[in-house]
Amino acid sequence: MIYDRSWGGTVALARSWGARRRQAFGTRFTALAIASLVVVATGGVARSAAAALGNLRMSVIVRTLAGDGTPAEQAVRGLGGTVGLRLGIIDGFSATIPAAALTTLQTMPGIVSVSPNTHLRPESANYDPSTDVNSMDSTTQYTGAQDFWSAGYTGAGVDVAVIDSGVAPVDGMSAAGKVVYGPDLSLESQAPNLTNLDTFGHGTFISGLIAGRDDEATAPYQSDPASMYRGMAPDARIVSIKVATADGGTDVSQVIAAIDWVVQHAHDTGMNIRVLNLSYGTNSSQSYVSDPLAYAAEAAWKSGIVVVASAGNLGFQRSHGSPALANPAFDPYIIAVGSSDSEGTQTVVDDTVSKFSAGAKWGNARAPDFVAPGAHLQGLRVPNSYIDANHPEGMIDARYFRGSGTSQSAAIVSGAVALLLSKNPSLAPDQVKKMLQNGAYKLSSFNALVQGAGELRMTPLLSMAAPNFTQSFLNATGTGLLELARGTDHLTRDGVVLRGEQDIFGHLVDDPAIALLESAGSSWSGGDWNGDTWTGSSWSGSSWSGSSWSGSSWSGSSWSGSSWSGASWSGSSWSGSSWSGSSWSGSSWSGQSWSNSSWG
Repeated sequence: MIYDRSWGGTVALARSWGARRRQAFGTRFTALAIASLVVVATGGVARSAAAALGNLRMSVIVRTLAGDGTPAEQAVRGLGGTVGLRLGIIDGFSATIPAAALTTLQTMPGIVSVSPNTHLRPESANYDPSTDVNSMDSTTQYTGAQDFWSAGYTGAGVDVAVIDSGVAPVDGMSAAGKVVYGPDLSLESQAPNLTNLDTFGHGTFISGLIAGRDDEATAPYQSDPASMYRGMAPDARIVSIKVATADGGTDVSQVIAAIDWVVQHAHDTGMNIRVLNLSYGTNSSQSYVSDPLAYAAEAAWKSGIVVVASAGNLGFQRSHGSPALANPAFDPYIIAVGSSDSEGTQTVVDDTVSKFSAGAKWGNARAPDFVAPGAHLQGLRVPNSYIDANHPEGMIDARYFRGSGTSQSAAIVSGAVALLLSKNPSLAPDQVKKMLQNGAYKLSSFNALVQGAGELRMTPLLSMAAPNFTQSFLNATGTGLLELARGTDHLTRDGVVLRGEQDIFGHLVDDPAIALLESAGSSWSGGDWNGDTWTGSSWSGSSWSGSSWSGSSWSGSSWSGSSWSGASWSGSSWSGSSWSGSSWSGSSWSGQSWSNSSWG
């Protein structure tokens, strides 16, 4: 939604071309880089009011000097407050304190600032998706998804693998059978109360765009009220493979292992993984031909899985001197998706390519295959997740969040692919890609370097014959360096940066040897990958069994479960479930790999 180092359109239906234009609703939302955090400073007002608040309590954001977090937390508790979410990106944490203690806390040693958390206001207390051109109700209309629903194609029978930050059981993702949990390969997998759950807030948002569906929604879905949340493919199933922690922290080795797992288990009993969503991308400094991450994605494609990747954030890619598109989107075999913007209307003629969307630098360079809606989209909110706490500007109401980025665009396309495959299950990945390109609508004011074939439109695909088409590019080899695949972002633990040809366990990664195993679809052996035990080796109900990491990490610390038990969670609940115990021990991470540009 907002990141674009590794973890990322709007088309009117044919029947509405020129016939219907909605007024632009509301004020456009300012796009902010996800790496930034806006805190509304209202301390002066709060101080003057504190004396009148008596025993009332207030929510605050506490920023500390680097390394002074623990004394500050002790100070909060000493004043009768409680410590909530740790916000490593600003050296701070959220807390609830007696209102009368605000001035005292602000003047204590080691504390940079204490800001009342009064900016957490919904965009609208009476949000109406029917008047929001970027709601999922509107998006599924103007992309043509609802035309597929009307024809009886809703994604049923298609599994979409989402390698991301997990999925939380919020309304819209809590229906029976909606989510199958694959292995949790994240650094949070050793905390039982966090396994598979989305503490970041990204994976749930993305999964909802793909296949979210309210329990009360009824097929064929286009007749449901706009207030009923429905993703692009309401009856598709999400297979969630969690690789990211609460602050987005993950390493390329985890993502590669996750891709390999998807390939090997795509057709296990009861499974039918036909689509893989990667709202992720690094600014790799090597060619796709040698890049290990690109090779893994290409191997998945050639195994019969349609791989959809976000094109990346233009500003981040250029500022770090990488190829125009993110890795693995720069591999020409897979589908690379850029972002389009409805500009607040539901007619196609004024649609634009989002300013943040990466494109080709020159005529023969890799461009996005096409663009899809990715600006200011309505998605599912995960209360108290990292994104929820750090980006209040994205909040719509208690249930929904708004985000922009090629992450969202990739999710929209993954849902579109699920619809197409539910109509014609025999399509090969190359055919799917060609059909989506052939059906795209050319945006007249933009060249192919930034929009590719044009903007996603599903309606023409209902009557389009399957093309006889096979791609022919230079095949990837995967014999390059894992370190170069990481680009400029690295995972950090205990102050030690993960670098070089090693995985999160500190074990050497023999890239050519792994590539050879990937080509044979055998890089996983039970729960082992690269000689390490990452997960269990069996299904239990609707989830994959876990495993205890007893080895050491690249930093020399143990991955045992006890090392993940000390952090705290602020305890929000949804759908009858709640976060219990602890969370968010958090590695240091900028979050730029998740291909978003802003929230709001």
